[in-house]
Amino acid sequence: MNDERFALKRIAVDAARAAGAGAVRVTSATPDLGARRHMRESFARGDLETWGYDDAYAERASDPSTIADGARSVICCAFAYASSPPRGRDSLSGRVSNYAWSSDYHSRVRTALQRIAGALDVACGRPVATLACDTRPLSERAFAARAGLGWIGKHTNLIAPKLGSYVFLGEVFSTVEIEPDAPLKTSCGECSRCVAACPTGALRGDYTIDARRCISDLTQRTDAIPRDLRPLVGQWVWGCDTCQEVCPPTRLAGDAGDSNALPLDPRAAEPSLLEMLELRSGAFKRRYRATAMGWRGAAVLRRNAAVALGNSLDRAAIPALARALEGDPHPLVRGHAAWALGRIGAPAGMDALRRRRSVETDIEVCEEIDDALRARAPSVRSAS
Repeated sequence: MNDERFALKRIAVDAARAAGAGAVRVTSATPDLGARRHMRESFARGDLETWGYDDAYAERASDPSTIADGARSVICCAFAYASSPPRGRDSLSGRVSNYAWSSDYHSRVRTALQRIAGALDVACGRPVATLACDTRPLSERAFAARAGLGWIGKHTNLIAPKLGSYVFLGEVFSTVEIEPDAPLKTSCGECSRCVAACPTGALRGDYTIDARRCISDLTQRTDAIPRDLRPLVGQWVWGCDTCQEVCPPTRLAGDAGDSNALPLDPRAAEPSLLEMLELRSGAFKRRYRATAMGWRGAAVLRRNAAVALGNSLDRAAIPALARALEGDPHPLVRGHAAWALGRIGAPAGMDALRRRRSVETDIEVCEEIDDALRARAPSVRSAS
């Protein structure tokens, strides 16, 4: 029996490596009670209240049998992705998290996982494997850490040895038993660079995060970004990599972390904020639908562009923001454009706010305009 478990593990590892995995480890499919408790505590604090998770979610996400009935083993894979920092950023360019610099990673990771599952099915002569790739309730970082794939850092991302935290995770669930690996005896120790670097103070330093303050979550929520947090978002329009950029193991890994790193397109890292602010359905579908930025819709990206333009403090953004305030069909975007004009604080922006206030009918947008008319930016950058 042990020989069979080791043989299946070799088959899974070889298939994972051939499919581009930078690291692969195995753990049992028993429920992770520690992850369940951690999630419940997080939900009770309200850390993830914008996502609507509850105890039932924690129950499902900590038990692999809810994904694969009869699962006995979980094969955890890490796929490194290229992460060269962009160059030449200016005030009218946004920032996009590295993972979203190309087509949606889910399809590429899913293809790799299918190869692993297929190899196991062939070896066993029957279907024995089911895969998951961030599409079903699963505490995948907890299972990856239990498998020894890496450890969960104070920024709450998984850090894989030699790869860092710029990794996509994926899992294959097997109904046959495969020899498990042991967890790593590694932690962040005294290092807290990510905690100090977080612009919004979302990281507590105890390996927990208040996602309500996390820029990555703020740029993906579908309602208004809280006004007090908007200045802290900077020019991020999707996600945030600040905590990972300062993480020593991730910095050490760099692009050389794995020769099989999934390629990304750095040109997607610095989108034009003016173009994004005017993004409509057709252009959105052509440019973003196939990327990790495509699932929330065009209005969310326009809202994020408005916030980033406000934070640029660049008067060159005023005409575009005024057009958004005047003509964007979505109140969410008009309200954030109003905030941005108030943050820049130039006379032309104030005039645009007063004109719109006389005809605006949405109550929340009117409140944003009234607040913006009272605002004054600390400084204004020249358009030249």
